[in-house]
Amino acid sequence: MRSDLLKNVSRVVVKFGTGILTDENRQLDSNRVGQLVAQVSELHSSGKEILIVTSGAVGAGMGILGFKKRPVQLSELQACAAVGQSRLMTIYTELFSKHGINVAQVLLTHDDVEHHDRHLNVRNTLVTLLNHRVVPIINENDVVSTTELKFGDNDRLSALVATLLPADLLIILTSVDGLIENYGKPDERVIPIVNKIDSNTEKLAGGTVSHLSVGGMKTKIEAAKIVVRSGIPMIIASGKKKDTLANIFALKEEGTLFVPNEKKLKGRKRWIAFFHHPKGTIFLDNGAKIALREKGKSLLKPGIIRCEGQFSAGDVIMICDIDGTEFARGITRYSAEQICSNEKITNEVVHRNDLVIL
Repeated sequence: MRSDLLKNVSRVVVKFGTGILTDENRQLDSNRVGQLVAQVSELHSSGKEILIVTSGAVGAGMGILGFKKRPVQLSELQACAAVGQSRLMTIYTELFSKHGINVAQVLLTHDDVEHHDRHLNVRNTLVTLLNHRVVPIINENDVVSTTELKFGDNDRLSALVATLLPADLLIILTSVDGLIENYGKPDERVIPIVNKIDSNTEKLAGGTVSHLSVGGMKTKIEAAKIVVRSGIPMIIASGKKKDTLANIFALKEEGTLFVPNEKKLKGRKRWIAFFHHPKGTIFLDNGAKIALREKGKSLLKPGIIRCEGQFSAGDVIMICDIDGTEFARGITRYSAEQICSNEKITNEVVHRNDLVIL
């Protein structure tokens, strides 16, 4: 399975978490960053296209500004990011230059990938950098991002970058060896492969206990859901080892591999499914759910039980079953007011071309 999925990988997104970039004093650990850069440089030299999604700006800024815990106030988080990001890029630039590799800073907000023209522009910029053998160093623009506009965490950001391109593989490097069963017990073990993300997989994922980080294994599982649905494999592995990336591409059993769906989503469908903050929700009866999921139909008004939120025609909305479980997303052709009124609607509320089953 690993051989089949990884042998022809060319374009790789690698995510560095805060926990592997900073030391116990909350300062950037130059030695650790150096060994990570060395691993990436080796892959780059082998001809692979590499993009890095990096955390660490807020963590670096915390150390410089004297915070002992991750700030809660937005203005303090943004101040840490502003101070830390420049230091982070300086270190990356110096370390990669020793390997003869140029880097580029790319700071993104959610708006940059939600708006369709900007979405395509980001993709074109990243592809152009790769064509020039430059390694993009990508981070959320925490200095200006607000709660309403944020990606949420860099695990999600890395999944969206991989989906945007698309990449051939996403690797999330963290402080543990992978998704672990029986964590903290004598019989704990790394799960080598996840064929399907289900409730049992999600039970293994807890939140973080680090004062530096935002997410934990839970956010990595959420990232995996995005990429595997897009048809991209993902690996969670340790960023503390010096040979993790080499082992992965030597097809050794390193970390946890998430197997992608066989059917890949096309670019526009990926954009609809993953790059929006949905403006509202509609709930369907079982007949409509079956028609969408199993018969490939468009959504008609008679199948809609109710809707929530104030959305307009052209907005992306969540589509849920009668129990409230989201199973699709789509671009609505009618507003919430029109759908929930007695107005007769004979055309599709969400056309099949504008709908993605999750």
